[in-house]
Amino acid sequence: MKGYFTFVLHSHLPYVINHGEWPHGMDWLYEAAAETYLPLLNEFNALVSDGISPNLTIGITPILAEQLNSPKFKAGFKNYLDQKIEAAQDNQLEFQKTKNKHLESLAVFWEKYYEKIKQDFLETYQTDLIRGFRELQDGNHLEIITCAATHGYFPLLGNDEAIDAQVRVGKETYRKHFGRDPKGIWLPECAYRPSYEWQSPIADYPKSFSRQGVEEFLFKYDIQYFIVDKHLIMGGEGKGVYIDRFDSLKQLWNQFEKSWKPSALDDTRSIYQNYLVSSTGTSRAAVAYGRHEESALQVWSGEYGYPGDGRYLDFHKKHYPGGHRFWKVTSAKADLADKQEYHPQDVEDALENQAAHFAGLVRDYVSANHDKSGTAGMLTAPFDTELFGHWWFEGPRWLGKVLRKLNATAELSMLPLAAHLRDNPPQVSVSLPEGSWGQGGFHYIWLNKWTEWTWKHIYAAEDRMTELADRYSNTEDTAIERILNQRARELLLLESSDWQFLISTWSARDYAENRVAVHDNHIADLDEMLQKYIDNHELENGDEKKLAKFEETDSVFEDVDFRYWCSLETGE
Repeated sequence: MKGYFTFVLHSHLPYVINHGEWPHGMDWLYEAAAETYLPLLNEFNALVSDGISPNLTIGITPILAEQLNSPKFKAGFKNYLDQKIEAAQDNQLEFQKTKNKHLESLAVFWEKYYEKIKQDFLETYQTDLIRGFRELQDGNHLEIITCAATHGYFPLLGNDEAIDAQVRVGKETYRKHFGRDPKGIWLPECAYRPSYEWQSPIADYPKSFSRQGVEEFLFKYDIQYFIVDKHLIMGGEGKGVYIDRFDSLKQLWNQFEKSWKPSALDDTRSIYQNYLVSSTGTSRAAVAYGRHEESALQVWSGEYGYPGDGRYLDFHKKHYPGGHRFWKVTSAKADLADKQEYHPQDVEDALENQAAHFAGLVRDYVSANHDKSGTAGMLTAPFDTELFGHWWFEGPRWLGKVLRKLNATAELSMLPLAAHLRDNPPQVSVSLPEGSWGQGGFHYIWLNKWTEWTWKHIYAAEDRMTELADRYSNTEDTAIERILNQRARELLLLESSDWQFLISTWSARDYAENRVAVHDNHIADLDEMLQKYIDNHELENGDEKKLAKFEETDSVFEDVDFRYWCSLETGE
């Protein structure tokens, strides 16, 4: 045996319940469930039925788990599936009239696809997708890791109390849904920040203070490991994972690149090795695993990655009404007008050959490392879960084929990261630079001329949250607790890194900007409500109704306590 391998899948969507349906809102959640989460559950369970444990590591963010467990999602998802089935039936009648036999057959394909998804959702999983993943973990077939509560971007959050609360709520929500504590965490956007004297990047909100390293918060909550991009461990240039998909990011990158230089490569380190990370030189540390960039690009790259094969279903071109897709990628350069009709039977050879190619790559990389170093290294392959199924329709089947082939490979062992760490503790302690898995490895996707205004509001809301938490930490007044607990929920939702990402990519810019405004306005209303209550010693009828409405609209993290935002003591 020459080494180890694991996929690390990161499953995440921002909170959309009660915040829109189509084109932005609940349909995002329904699409991901129908195209990614259910197909992956089916693929994993098929492997287990054949005696093969997937042995991968999958992250389910706390805010996604809350949504998938929501009664509103479960009822709405069934209605969504019924609509997709009805649309496919309507498409069949439409294509019969135009005498397009092939498109008619594809409409039948979609009808059967969504009927099967509906049956699995209602019967196989009893509408409980979270339980489906939990049972796989309980059966020791895979590992589930956590994330920050709402995917807040750690290096840019404005105080340590905000990061502490994101990690704490993330861990508690994981325990609620999965019945145990997490061993690992996916840092939002794989973004890490060491301990240092931090200065606000926002000119309109100046502040500076000595900040804790991200690993110190993980140590505090007994989270053992996290994943970072290759360049944080090895130096060099971060290749990014999103830039091929969004032209606006290429524009931002061109601006950022002019004033940025990559760090020098460190040939004393290995991407196949885990490292104990401490930016303070103390025991307040956590373990980092690095992304294997070369194998990842074979899947991520829009230019030469597997999903760009012309035979696969095209993501962008859709038929209305109904939104079903009937066209294939055709070629990397084909525009929507040039897309040709999709032929499902043509993808089988592509899936088989590309799964064999990737499994061979993994085997070769692991073997080469073993031959060079004499050690059995870990090849870590992180991806956004939604790539498999949503962006790349055939992705779940490809993943299943890869796992089957790797399971039969004598040269390596598939292990989730916690199992690997248990038997392979790090031998070297290091400090890491600040960075993410965005192109260039820094923050420009989340902090730029288009998003700077959002951070001013976030910083003000965070600092006020800590001030109020300190002031009322000993209160037993249930009205104050309700107001401040809801304020905490609104702050967590305001901190989501998705808003800056959607603004920067222009993929749902208006929606994201509105969501920042909505949660910031809710916070302002709650602050005013609190002051009126303190002054008048009663919650006015109008304020009671408004508070109840906020609690209903943003009803996540039911056990959150505003005291989580109290000022941290030094070293806490």
